[in-house]
Amino acid sequence: MPLQSKSLSQLAFKKFRQSTVGMISSIFILFCGFVAVFCYPLAPDDSNFANQMHLEIHSKPPGFEVQMLRLPPLQEKETSWIDFLINGNNNSGTEIPILSYTIKGENLEIIKYADGWAKEYPLTRIHHQPATYITQKTFHFGTDKYGRDLLSRLIIGTRISFSIGFIAVFISLFIGIFVGATAGYFGGKIDTFIMWIINITWSIPTLLLVIAITLALGKGFCQVFIAVGLTMWVEVARVVRGQVITTKQQQYVEAAKALGFSDFRIIFRHILPNIMAPIIVISAANFAGAILIESGLSFLGIGAQPPTPSWGAMIKNHYNYIILGKPFLALIPGIAIMSLVMAFMLLGNALRDALDVKN
Repeated sequence: MPLQSKSLSQLAFKKFRQSTVGMISSIFILFCGFVAVFCYPLAPDDSNFANQMHLEIHSKPPGFEVQMLRLPPLQEKETSWIDFLINGNNNSGTEIPILSYTIKGENLEIIKYADGWAKEYPLTRIHHQPATYITQKTFHFGTDKYGRDLLSRLIIGTRISFSIGFIAVFISLFIGIFVGATAGYFGGKIDTFIMWIINITWSIPTLLLVIAITLALGKGFCQVFIAVGLTMWVEVARVVRGQVITTKQQQYVEAAKALGFSDFRIIFRHILPNIMAPIIVISAANFAGAILIESGLSFLGIGAQPPTPSWGAMIKNHYNYIILGKPFLALIPGIAIMSLVMAFMLLGNALRDALDVKN
């Protein structure tokens, strides 16, 4: 009976599936990725950045319920499904927390939640459908200090963390692989010069370098992505350089040189495919590092700017509430950051074990 041969990738995948921690981490990361893509359809507050403010019900605990009157906009805008998926609902209107309501003729009289004062609106404002526009709303994670739904902001904040992770890792891989492969393959003065740049960059604290790049590029969403990516390429370059120095001594590389293949083809067609295992592992670690760096920048106020619901900014806005008896406002986004970072770190460890040919 002939033996069935399996490729190294199949064996690595089989070993990875046997890792319970790795599989749980992968499922959690895929779940967060799904939430990041479909954050607006999933969020209770589907307005842009979940920025519906209700100052009357600020800092309410998880599970808080209140009657909510939603006044539709006077002029509704057409919103395509793609636009809604990216930017949220443009026709969310205005929400008013109320204690009760009564219908008087052609008017709707409400008692405001904040001060108990009565106010009337014509029934035409809600298309004569009070049961549709007055609902019992539950804030499952409570409200922040501006009265915004904390769960919705947390869900939409997942997109921020995932976006900066993917873009920062892509930038770091693009620069790090090219620089590291060039230094390791050619060696000599090129290697010395590149290592000099790497050592200088490595000696600067990461957060300080990100702050400097952010201040140079300006505050903003895209600037943070670029700044984080430009500071994470050094680790990739060092790993790739070491792997290329070892791999270029292999016989198949010497054979490729003897056949007259170009250096570019040898590096990108023969060497890099055989050193992808450590690159994949360090990418998972860099993904977690990018999330932490963005959270730190947002906490310092130079990351994603309001009203963008960044997890780090949510902690910054509410960390003083920990001593005011409402720690959930800072703990919930903190737990979200910790969970996602831990998932990527555990995934990296599982990938390292699965891709290790010695085991």
